[in-house]
Amino acid sequence: MSIYDLPAINASLNGLSAVFLSLGYFFIKRGNKIAHRNCMISAFAISIVFLGCYLTYHGYLAYELHRGPTRFENPIWFRPVYLAILITHTFLAILIVPLILITLWRAKKERFDLHKKIARWTWPLWMYVSVTGVIVYLLLYQIFPQK
Repeated sequence: MSIYDLPAINASLNGLSAVFLSLGYFFIKRGNKIAHRNCMISAFAISIVFLGCYLTYHGYLAYELHRGPTRFENPIWFRPVYLAILITHTFLAILIVPLILITLWRAKKERFDLHKKIARWTWPLWMYVSVTGVIVYLLLYQIFPQK
């Protein structure tokens, strides 16, 4: 394994997070609070591992190779679509961090009324970030590989 495998690993971690988020939603809708809790903690732990891998990869690009992130340049006609996905993904990835922390904190403190209110926003945004993370990887490295 090399540093260049990290984008694929990051996409896999995002996908796995989305799976646990989906299962967590499924379980809470059926009243299985223990399974819900375990899935949401798993999604959170996977997201933390993702963040470490993401920072490692981009830190390596910046400090060791003196490069920025890979740019999407071709095909030019698809670039606006890619950028729309990337910009919303990035903005929401930043926004979601405090929402996740507040949501988890309220559950830990057993403030389930407040937990449920914020989780209505946290879950779909977190899911969007997880799924679009996979989409960004696929577009940048698999569907339209960039140099």
